[in-house]
Amino acid sequence: MKEVVLSLVTGIVVGFLFTLFRLPIPAPPALAGIAGIVGVYLGMRLFQWLTLFWK
Repeated sequence: MKEVVLSLVTGIVVGFLFTLFRLPIPAPPALAGIAGIVGVYLGMRLFQWLTLFWK
């Protein structure tokens, strides 16, 4: 849970600073960004699951 809170706080600070300095937000559009994060997580879990069979 600590990592989730730190990640959220870091994201808020970065978003605030980028907006303050009028820079483009360093993230893809909302839905595409969420889909990419979910895809990376699912790929990691798939790899872990497949390696159970290869040992």
